[in-house]
Amino acid sequence: MSDETNGAGERFAIGVSFGNSSSSIARINPEGKAEVIANEEGDRQIPTVLSYIGGEEYHGSQAKTQLVRNSKNTVAYFRDYLGKNFKSIDPTPCHNSAHPLQTDSTVAFSICDSDSETPNTVTVSEITTRHLRRLKQSATDYLGKEVNSAVITVPTDFNDAQREALTAAAKDAGLEVLQLIHEPVAAALAYDARPEAVVTDKLVVVADFGGIRSDAAVIACRGGMYTILATAHDYELGGSTLDKLVIDHFAKEFVKKHKTDPREDVRGLAKLKLESEATRKALSLGTNATLSIESLTNGIDYGSTINRTRYELLSNKVFGQFTSLIEQVVKKAELDVLDIDEVIFSGGTSHTPKIALLARNIFSEKTKILAPSTETTAINPSELAARGAAIQASLIQEIEAEDIEQSIHPMVTATPHLTNAIGVEFTSGEAVEFQPLLNTQTALPARRVAQYNVPKEGGDVIIRVCEGTREIKVTKPEAKPKEEKPAKGEDDEEDSDFDSDDEEEETREVVWKTQQPIAELAIKSVKANGKVELMVHINADLGLQITAREVGGQSAVRGAVESP
Repeated sequence: MSDETNGAGERFAIGVSFGNSSSSIARINPEGKAEVIANEEGDRQIPTVLSYIGGEEYHGSQAKTQLVRNSKNTVAYFRDYLGKNFKSIDPTPCHNSAHPLQTDSTVAFSICDSDSETPNTVTVSEITTRHLRRLKQSATDYLGKEVNSAVITVPTDFNDAQREALTAAAKDAGLEVLQLIHEPVAAALAYDARPEAVVTDKLVVVADFGGIRSDAAVIACRGGMYTILATAHDYELGGSTLDKLVIDHFAKEFVKKHKTDPREDVRGLAKLKLESEATRKALSLGTNATLSIESLTNGIDYGSTINRTRYELLSNKVFGQFTSLIEQVVKKAELDVLDIDEVIFSGGTSHTPKIALLARNIFSEKTKILAPSTETTAINPSELAARGAAIQASLIQEIEAEDIEQSIHPMVTATPHLTNAIGVEFTSGEAVEFQPLLNTQTALPARRVAQYNVPKEGGDVIIRVCEGTREIKVTKPEAKPKEEKPAKGEDDEEDSDFDSDDEEEETREVVWKTQQPIAELAIKSVKANGKVELMVHINADLGLQITAREVGGQSAVRGAVESP
């Protein structure tokens, strides 16, 4: 790489979301907001597809349409093959495009990418380089300035070999990789970086319903730092799963009318697949969608409609699989759904309103469901990862490469975390209440400051700093005494099925309990209706420095607790 691009001030960085099905590029605009950049065709979600005809390269939407007529020279769904051994991949997604083959244990494709009719063997690393080069050129053309660096998102299950292969492919495309960040972290960052956002400690589930796979992650957001607590993946669940249901629906309808199955014709199936995907996406925005295909098979034109209700009935089982993945990742993090503060829906397939509705039924009322159908201010799920990457790029593009590498080194990022919450215990009469100040999974060192109201009469105030744990309190309804009912006659209606409807459901809530005290501080002669401010600083070795003072007062009480 040239010295010019190595200079921190000479970088011009973008955020890149590199997906199996589609990719996005984003940049921070002059107003300081993240915006997704359109390519020369006006697409903001650019299909991750390359196609070759007579030596000419097609990219994005133009390449995707070639899946019908030129599938053997069209490469799609290759992201997850990067950096992998051929024997470890699942080639299923590529059945309708150029099929992967083995070359020196790595993955490659045999395609006619030149004027010659003799196919060439092109490795997945070279395909990735060509794809990133096209994304880089689209960003450069749009922004009018040479883009030379990027922050790129990767799935949480990308291994070191895959990360190295992606970095090398980007370098060959003329992009300096400033950082590779996980997709769910980028999604959370996109929301937290909004001007109106208030950074708070919270637990977030990021549910990514992608084109050919689905991922879920639980993230602890503590003081602006993100820690992934658990991840879950389903490699056979995605938009393509839903597309197949729509394909089968229309194919059966076609068979009834014309006594021939379009799925048995390679070109007919490719046409049906492309149009069914467009129909599914249309149903995320409207209640009805029309499918129209010229010469579907045997020269027969086909047109039909489907409404959202019918589509949701067909897809109910698939939606259930996705919500099960969400519940699974919460359990894997050893949490309860009551602990989750936000659920962020990411990925193109997450536009489907029914999915957000089903998630709403899983979580408590206090949990925010951030999806277009449930929150008017929700960010487009297809753009989240790219926006988050662009925000990160804007933060680090002025930093020296060596400093970036040091800051993301495992020895730095694998910091200790709190296993128990630290908070304040309040005593009111016989009742004792614990309020967490630093939650579990807070990265250390950490500092928090909070203000608390004192009793109306004021006076001397004792502050107890304690460790606490959360529990799920289950309250079962009291059993109602059974009423004796007269014996039923043969003609009496059976109403036993409705008796259970009157029964109250058990309630579940999060309660905090003090586990052990850490320190006590006394503030004397606090004014009536006053407030006290508490600051707790925890070192990486769990040593504490505590400062308490009356708000508006001149003096403060300080204490220290040595590390255990």
